Amino acid sequence: MGKTGHTQQTITTSSGETRATGGTRSRVTMQLAVACSLAAAVATAQAEPVSDEFLQGYLAAVLERSLHWERGSYALRVVQGVATLTLNNGTAERQAQTLRTLRGIEGLQDINIALAPEQSSPTSATGISELLAVTTEMVPLPAGDLFRPLIADPMQPQFFLSYRRYRSADADLDIGAVGFGESFGVYRQQGQRPGDGIQVSVAGGLFAQFDLGAPSSDLVNADYTIGLPLSYRRGPYSARLRLYHQSSHLGDEYLLRVQPARVNLSYEALEAIASKEWGGWRGYFGGEYLLRREPANLDRSSLHGGVELYGPTNFWGIGRLLGGLDLKSFQEHGWALDVSAKAGFEIGHPDPGGRRLRLMGEAFHGYAPHGQFYNERIRYFGLGLYFGF
Repeated sequence: MGKTGHTQQTITTSSGETRATGGTRSRVTMQLAVACSLAAAVATAQAEPVSDEFLQGYLAAVLERSLHWERGSYALRVVQGVATLTLNNGTAERQAQTLRTLRGIEGLQDINIALAPEQSSPTSATGISELLAVTTEMVPLPAGDLFRPLIADPMQPQFFLSYRRYRSADADLDIGAVGFGESFGVYRQQGQRPGDGIQVSVAGGLFAQFDLGAPSSDLVNADYTIGLPLSYRRGPYSARLRLYHQSSHLGDEYLLRVQPARVNLSYEALEAIASKEWGGWRGYFGGEYLLRREPANLDRSSLHGGVELYGPTNFWGIGRLLGGLDLKSFQEHGWALDVSAKAGFEIGHPDPGGRRLRLMGEAFHGYAPHGQFYNERIRYFGLGLYFGF
């Protein structure tokens, strides 16, 4: 009699036992169909923006199924594409294996490996931790910073190149300005909420200006900074305490051509600044005090504040609008106000430690932020390209 569907075949073993094989082919076909469905689901998820929740679940599945980790032997959380993995067993081999396995996963911006400390008896440090709302989770060499870099501060360490048109009492100049600098995280203690905590970093920067109207585009001035920032975040509040050194130097060609009266500007300063975020807005205020300065007659105090705006994260589907207004007032200049403004468009990751590219219009009015010329009043406007790493 004829039958519909697949036919069942039998095989006879050497012992005379008869087995059915048609069902095996059906099971293989079903498994292939399931595998294709899973592959299609993964491809669809990767084509869309990867959420932190999806990424956290995917990473946990990799750890437990591919690396055979036991649930409970680690803690994992993902905030804005950056994963923090706390290991109870923090051997170097296990950390290296984790980084090799997880680094290339789609949507993962970076990964921090935290080591869970051994339990100890309560000390006075426990009270401080509760006050600051931090945990015992430690992250060596963390990505980014807890205090967002200031958008419009002319002396914010960062990578950029900019064309500027300068106007002063003496001349109008076409200036090419460049900057090299970054804040490198050394140690972070995690907060009780994702994204919170306290961090120690090393931050350095170089800021240089070139006279594009000179025959060889003379280097006019270069400022060097190096410091130790201590940053803190708790919800919408963040702060930075920074001890830093700055020194300034005139370019050789500029010295030979102009022969200006040279000022050996060099100092160490202690800066404190706090900020609050609400919606896409951020306001900040603080100041600094010169501990050692040359020339020795420099007044020591200054105030620093400003406001910033981060626009929608999906403007035209490719980036976001942003801008900032930075205000400084120095005792040395009779508390006159120096105003720096920048506004433009950003593509990439908005947070420190993520790759991003900014195209910014910029303007400045006040006493020059360039060390050797700190007593000259200038104005400039220009266009800059800023890089984040």
